[in-house]
Amino acid sequence: MSPALLDIHLTDGDADAALRADVRAGLTTIPKQLPPKWFYDARGSELFELITELPEYYPTRTERALLERSADAIAITSGADTIVELGSGSSAKTRLLLDAFGRAGSLRRYVPQDVSEAALRSAMDALSVEYPDLELHGVVGDFTSHLHRLPRGKHRMVAFLGGTIGNLLPAERAEFLDRLRAVLQPGEQLLLGTGLVIDEETLVRAYDDSAGVTAEFNRNVLRVLNRELRADFPVEEFTHRALWDAENEWIEMRLVAQRAITVTLAELGLEVRFAAGEEMRTEVSAKFRAPGVRAMLEEAGFTVTRTWTDPDDRFALTLATAT
Repeated sequence: MSPALLDIHLTDGDADAALRADVRAGLTTIPKQLPPKWFYDARGSELFELITELPEYYPTRTERALLERSADAIAITSGADTIVELGSGSSAKTRLLLDAFGRAGSLRRYVPQDVSEAALRSAMDALSVEYPDLELHGVVGDFTSHLHRLPRGKHRMVAFLGGTIGNLLPAERAEFLDRLRAVLQPGEQLLLGTGLVIDEETLVRAYDDSAGVTAEFNRNVLRVLNRELRADFPVEEFTHRALWDAENEWIEMRLVAQRAITVTLAELGLEVRFAAGEEMRTEVSAKFRAPGVRAMLEEAGFTVTRTWTDPDDRFALTLATAT
């Protein structure tokens, strides 16, 4: 068994500084907004796992089923000896790829990257037992700023799954893909998971479930700010709203103030006023069409090698090669 390596490029102090900067910027702009990455404290992660099991929330199970059907073809087409996964979390879905690449005989190393050192250590401990012959090299970092810290390899395939690229605004997507292409050698690859544009009713239901789990997940970001920044958000005075923006082809999640509210964030020395009915955006989840995915990748210096979609065309996995 090869010893697992762990590189740490993001400390608790870095995360705290990023939270402060994001919150100050987001709550002093018009309209107010917060980045979705701050949903995921321990409680937020638990709530999201519950969301993935809801009947309305199709993306996770659709992508998993697509991976189950396509993993062997992906492995054979790619031939990579290293899988790098951005935002790896528990690496649950990735095991489908690890198994397929193992069957193909090419895989030597897995590089999970995540912002959470605890989550990464836990995942790597489990993986080292399940895959004793696989070299593990974890990276604690943020995929928006630490791509240059990823270990190099002979032939890497970077997996960016879960439709997470849809949480980035168009300019952020372009910047991310440009940075990723800059750290890859010609011939190395990206496996990109993207949610596809489908009917509005199904999309909205996926982000506004009847049990109210997504609403609780959305409000949880206020609890994060109350705890980490000594804020005094009256959490239950904000309601959840999900809507489909047809022009931008994305779902927006918002929190809506039910009355005029003044919030103090003691750690920032900041006072923020919300008018009754004022909305704060907490997440964008863009959906894509195949030509748009191709154009986005080609603009960043990738060539699409092959695309796999589920039978209902709700989700796509695109293998692209750095040119």
